[in-house]
Amino acid sequence: MARACRGDLAYHSAVQGIEDLLIQHRCPRAGPTPQPRPLPQGTLSADDCLYERSFLSREGRVPEYVHCGVFGDPHVRTFNDDFQTCDVQGAWPLIDNEYLFVQATSSPMKAETPIMGRSTALTKITVIFKNMRECVEQQLYQAELDNVPAAFADGSVSSGEWRGHRSLTVSTQSPGRHAEIRASHIGTLLVVRQSGRSLGLSVLSPRGVTQAFGPEQDLQLCVWGCPASQRLNTLRPPQPPPPQSSLPASISAHAHCAALLPARDVYYQACVFDLITSGDLNSSTAAVTALHDARHMISEQETVHLSLVAAARHRRPPPHLTLLLLTLGMLGIVSRA
Repeated sequence: MARACRGDLAYHSAVQGIEDLLIQHRCPRAGPTPQPRPLPQGTLSADDCLYERSFLSREGRVPEYVHCGVFGDPHVRTFNDDFQTCDVQGAWPLIDNEYLFVQATSSPMKAETPIMGRSTALTKITVIFKNMRECVEQQLYQAELDNVPAAFADGSVSSGEWRGHRSLTVSTQSPGRHAEIRASHIGTLLVVRQSGRSLGLSVLSPRGVTQAFGPEQDLQLCVWGCPASQRLNTLRPPQPPPPQSSLPASISAHAHCAALLPARDVYYQACVFDLITSGDLNSSTAAVTALHDARHMISEQETVHLSLVAAARHRRPPPHLTLLLLTLGMLGIVSRA
């Protein structure tokens, strides 16, 4: 449970959950797997496993949805519209709340050309849907480079049937390279893609779901971005040694990305960053597909093309820091400049 070991939480959670279920249902360790028993009915209303309907009935309005995108080297657009490029390797939690755990693994790219320096890419994405009353039992999804399955780890494509409706479904538009996971019980959509030699993840979720976590769940890249010590300047990517560069300086990267992307926004800057650090023209597709998903997930289209300046203005401190500052202000410890 130490901070340095948090990257293994998804594995430990899945193993422990499977072990508990095997014991609970007296399952043999080998042999055929029976179909899951139908979840008990009669204790929930018709809409309790449909988040948006339940929220509308309870609050009288539709929920506010927020978007997170993680792609490329890796770049993170948080639920609060911060945009960061992270110097991270290994497994890092993107989302960790009462309903959902999402982890991404970033690995150094294999040097296909001599100019590659410290370029990394997302190579594995793990998603755990946590048990939620009668709506759904714990379910695991895993995608790896060159293997983006349109099914959960147990081979099923749906889970949590409730009065003819399934809480979890998986579908694909490009087998092996794309998966779309809909979790209607928490109103959440996740899209996993492979672009070039890296994976990408786009998430659309109600703000209430993304904020349902405790103080111990304080490391979530989709909520606060990467730690300050792990952030890179997106506008100043690490430059390869000039004699070894196969690209005519950064001008070619800018021209290539300008031809693919409609605006000089964070996706354009991420495209240029990835192209310069990797030397691989295919790396530019990560930003293109991330923008494609953002356009389909963000309802206010004017906020899709986020600039780095706007992202800096949107930056918010973690809730516990905000509470600390408010408390100090009330005590008169923090004075106005």
